Amino acid sequence: MSSEKKLKAKALREMTPEERRELLNQLRAELVKLQTQRARGFVENPGRIRQVRRAIARILTIENQLKRKGAVR
Repeated sequence: MSSEKKLKAKALREMTPEERRELLNQLRAELVKLQTQRARGFVENPGRIRQVRRAIARILTIENQLKRKGAVR
């Protein structure tokens, strides 16, 4: 995910499960890269770490909501 736009929950819900998992993997890889940069003392955009962490949490929350919704019915 090269753009730094905030991921909206509505857009994530419209994605297929495969697209969400792929995006989740990309965000996790980006987070590792950013954390490594932070440990070395150089991060271009320190606020991006927070954005990525929140996007990951948002995806996981939606995944869990959809999983529970499917389990209830």
